[in-house]
Amino acid sequence: MIEEGAMRWARLVLVALVAVTLAGCGARGERDLRQFPYSLQQGPEEFAVVPFKPLETPQSFAELPTPTPGARNRVELTPNADAVAALGGDPAALSERGVPAPDGALVSHASRYGVPAGLRARLAAEDAEYRQRFGLFTFQLIRNDRYRQAYRRQALDPNAALEAYRRAGLRTPSAPPQ
Repeated sequence: MIEEGAMRWARLVLVALVAVTLAGCGARGERDLRQFPYSLQQGPEEFAVVPFKPLETPQSFAELPTPTPGARNRVELTPNADAVAALGGDPAALSERGVPAPDGALVSHASRYGVPAGLRARLAAEDAEYRQRFGLFTFQLIRNDRYRQAYRRQALDPNAALEAYRRAGLRTPSAPPQ
């Protein structure tokens, strides 16, 4: 009887050791949310490889522009600009020149109290901190993305909202069946 109890404890300790070992095999660090569909896969992303235009030797090396950090590479493909040029248009018209005129009133109203600098970086840092706090006391045996779990209380149910609008007598678009 004593040997059977000791064997049971030994099996329990072995199972706990295996569980702890497997839990330690997970990836460290935070994944980028923009890569969520691909973050669960291992290996390279085959669509991330982009061909370049052929290199050209200039007439004079003095004609080369000075390098500008963050500027577009001269050998990168520009399919939209190439299509506009092929159809006889001006490719320079595609470059961003600020806010379009029809959107000026909207942008000025939205930024009437000022626009903080580095807003996207700050929001990304706050999001990463929130998800880290969310996952502090959670245990996961299989590695997965915690984004949906972290924000599930803040997510809206589109079908419930649709039904609420319909019950209120408001016109709603058609929705696919559940």
